[in-house]
Amino acid sequence: MVRDQDLVSIQEARDGIAAASIAQKMYASFTQEQVDRIVEAIAQAAYKQAENLAVLAVTETKMGIIEHKKIKNELASQGVYEAIRHEKTIGIIHEDRVARQVEIAYPFGVIAAVTPVTNPTATAIFKTLIALKAQNAIVFSPHPTAVNCTIEALKICQQAAVHAGAPEGLIQWISHPTIKGTEELMHHRDVQLILATGGAGLVKAAYSSGKPAYGVGPGNVPVYIDRTANVNEAMKQIIDSKSFDNSTICATEQAIVVHQEVKAQVMAALAENGAILLSGQDKEKLAKVISPVARTLNSQIVGKPATVIAQMANIDVPRHTRVLVAEEHQIGKEYPFSMEKLSPILGLYTARSQEEAVKICRRLLDVGGRGHSLAIHAQDEHFVKQFAAQMPVSRILVNTLASVGAAGGTTSLTPSFTLGCGAYGGNITSDNISAHHLLNKKRVAYGVKELTIPPPKHPQNIQAPAMQAIEGVSIDRLSIEKIVEEVLTKLSN
Repeated sequence: MVRDQDLVSIQEARDGIAAASIAQKMYASFTQEQVDRIVEAIAQAAYKQAENLAVLAVTETKMGIIEHKKIKNELASQGVYEAIRHEKTIGIIHEDRVARQVEIAYPFGVIAAVTPVTNPTATAIFKTLIALKAQNAIVFSPHPTAVNCTIEALKICQQAAVHAGAPEGLIQWISHPTIKGTEELMHHRDVQLILATGGAGLVKAAYSSGKPAYGVGPGNVPVYIDRTANVNEAMKQIIDSKSFDNSTICATEQAIVVHQEVKAQVMAALAENGAILLSGQDKEKLAKVISPVARTLNSQIVGKPATVIAQMANIDVPRHTRVLVAEEHQIGKEYPFSMEKLSPILGLYTARSQEEAVKICRRLLDVGGRGHSLAIHAQDEHFVKQFAAQMPVSRILVNTLASVGAAGGTTSLTPSFTLGCGAYGGNITSDNISAHHLLNKKRVAYGVKELTIPPPKHPQNIQAPAMQAIEGVSIDRLSIEKIVEEVLTKLSN
């Protein structure tokens, strides 16, 4: 029997929210120890299944690399858990005895979560952990082309949670996701917060729902190689980062900006690290594959290996090719190499000075990526800080892989798969989203300052002075009404 998929999706959203709401009310009475036991159980179960989930994700989505998705799943489970395990999220979470102020946490309630096709299982694990750590329930709408692997990840989390004592129904999902079902999920009266990770349209819909929402903008990450950089190390990290999971992380480098004094070293290091520089007709062919329709990314290249993309463009490259590179001089959405490509393809720009590098990076970010991330390779600490201050981004990754560095894999940033873009990107926060973003705080404030309220100095029964008649003019009520009527008549005409 053929069923209307929108109706099925809408009903699943409603049923999931109803079950999650009941479970969350029970969960709200749990102690910190009970919550922590559940969160730990989820993290351990997901970590054990990291490789199996990676296989499922690559098989279903045809994107990325199994070994790299496994690392993502491990970061999303154990990495995230280690970052939040000691965090207080229940009851009194902070007390300032000097200021005489107490903070008491309370959850949002039911959270609506939307997951992307690029990082489906990792994002599902991550959002489940931070939501439950903050004593919320969560209902997912998976990406339609990553449904099975996402649901499998959620089943692992759900079973571990229930086995550790969580109420049934705390983790829910739509198994037939459609746009209508996702809209129902985001607009439902019993959903208190939205965690949206996906395309610009999805994030806009989340912000337009009338609910509090954490959405993230696109990344179009420039990486600047300064004249003071260790070029060989920089190029190794950039190509490793760009080829990681075939560039499906939004914080991955999209264009190299190189200082002309070290350009020769950079060009030599490309081939040494498995990158191929394309020019002439090959560059034009690749540009058409990146963006067959002007100003639009070809979704068929997302998460595909460099060799597969080269075949799509009828370009011969060595079998070991990891990244495709093309020199570019123009910047804008009509120039494919300056776009966010979500695939192992890099544009390469030359800067004649540090000042010009700043301008090129800012222009690239204006194409799409303001507020997200930027990478820099340099040994001059003073310049790094100067450079960072001028960039309209929320994360500056220094001498590391931007892709996993922004997510907390190679840096001390909070491990996260939802990276806020702040005011630059139209987001409410510039943080790496974590458990503390998913709770509210009551503040108990004691009086600590004396304030004397002065008594009134003037009588309180002062009468307004009577209107004094103008000499020789008599005005009565009928005259006033007549004047008002005349004025209104003139205004209406």
